[in-house]
Amino acid sequence: MRNSKSLSRKSHLLGTKIRNLRKRNNLTMEDLSARCVRVNPESAPSVSYLSMIERGKRVPSAEMLEVVASVFQKDVDWFLDDVPEEQAITPVKGSRGGINGMALEPSFLFSNEILQIAIPEMLSQTGISGRQFAHLLIRAHQEHHQNHFPDLERAAEEVGLKRLPLSVDDLLDIAKQQGLKVKWFNRMPEETKDELGLNTKSVVTSFFDPPGTVHINEMLKKTTTRLKYDLAVHIGHSILHNKDGLKSVLVTGRNQYNVLPGETSNVHNSSTVDAQDILHAWRDFESSFFAGALLCPKVPFRQQLDRQGYEVSIHKQIGVSASVAMRRMTAVSPYSHWHYFDAYAPGKLKAVYRGNGIPLPWGNMRIVEDPCQHWAVFRMINVPKTGTSAQISILNVGDEPRIYCCESTNVKDLAGNNHVLCAGIDLNPAIEAQGGDALSIAADLKQACVSSGGQSAIPTAVKKQLSSVSRILNINWVERGIESDARLICSRGAVCPRQPSCYAKKEGCAG
Repeated sequence: MRNSKSLSRKSHLLGTKIRNLRKRNNLTMEDLSARCVRVNPESAPSVSYLSMIERGKRVPSAEMLEVVASVFQKDVDWFLDDVPEEQAITPVKGSRGGINGMALEPSFLFSNEILQIAIPEMLSQTGISGRQFAHLLIRAHQEHHQNHFPDLERAAEEVGLKRLPLSVDDLLDIAKQQGLKVKWFNRMPEETKDELGLNTKSVVTSFFDPPGTVHINEMLKKTTTRLKYDLAVHIGHSILHNKDGLKSVLVTGRNQYNVLPGETSNVHNSSTVDAQDILHAWRDFESSFFAGALLCPKVPFRQQLDRQGYEVSIHKQIGVSASVAMRRMTAVSPYSHWHYFDAYAPGKLKAVYRGNGIPLPWGNMRIVEDPCQHWAVFRMINVPKTGTSAQISILNVGDEPRIYCCESTNVKDLAGNNHVLCAGIDLNPAIEAQGGDALSIAADLKQACVSSGGQSAIPTAVKKQLSSVSRILNINWVERGIESDARLICSRGAVCPRQPSCYAKKEGCAG
């Protein structure tokens, strides 16, 4: 056991190293202190003491340093070796998520005036509606900002007072404070067609009728998680949009276009970009994000996630739906490289978020001919199972292999449709944050999978690296994924990396 004098003599770079490790893992001092408490509450540093350590004002005890080292999966000697890191890695300010953009050259062709003329024609020729285009714009906006919208967070925290959990009565009180009255109606699920022309069931769960009445389907009395979400959305609409005259309609089912029964929508045959459609879509997004922030306020929910290791089952403890909890993970986690899918069979992604730029296996505008069947979200749709399922996947993005891990769960919406929720992360940045060679590790794992026909037990050396990363991220399902075979996946069957290609065999990736 090292004594305090020994530590003091070797502590020249200790504070700097702790600070750099903390920042490269996007942890606040509160986050690090909380994680230390879970390792050893008696020896964990407080936030104020941690601040003094990082600034070189204090030297931690040997026991305290061992706790910090355990959190970061480092040997204690690494903090004391008097060798500065080659690169003091801190988050790059201004870094953004989402897929890579395209160069807009020559720039004069991408002026506002030209785009205003070209976009409606492009949508008309491709059959994409203005509402679909609006969803693409909003998703790109989300991904560009890595799902961080502090103004919406603050608005939700002001009205909800950062309480977790909120009960139905709490939300009804907030609604009343906003001048909203609740009326109940009775309507069962109905057969409809979605934007792909496929038969599906959908049900109107609630709608706002100006100037201040929220109509809620009586079905929600038996589904409090959905009732709380709908109330939170309408509270958001009231606060953010001042209860304007736009009808806010919430529908569950495959159909993402919120239209009241008896009303019609031109989303299938519109050949123009309807500015009203785009406005509706944007306000739907704002109110939905507000609802998530109200039901799962950032700091308390993040602390709860940290305590539970980001288990999907946390939604049961705080009384929200799995979709709300999983979407909020992507917004509150200190790790920014997340993705989220809400997938319906046979091939529709109703909701998508890609803060890490992962390619899509398919989209929500058309059914592709060659979706890769090895994506976890797709496998769970085709082979329904109960509970959750973790998977490590290898996917080439550009010319580089990347390692992903996701957790998927099969759920049923209020209209009775089965769908799969999937939250996942890109592990390459986490490996690099610990000084590992992510591309080399991903290449080794890819080769192991190729050699075994597309999936393989994770080699010991790779497993050790991923296990260390999973403990630093504190995401339990990464550890579970490591214990199962890793799988090769592809963005389309035509670029299947398996040998022989399962696309060529007309099975597997070819579906």
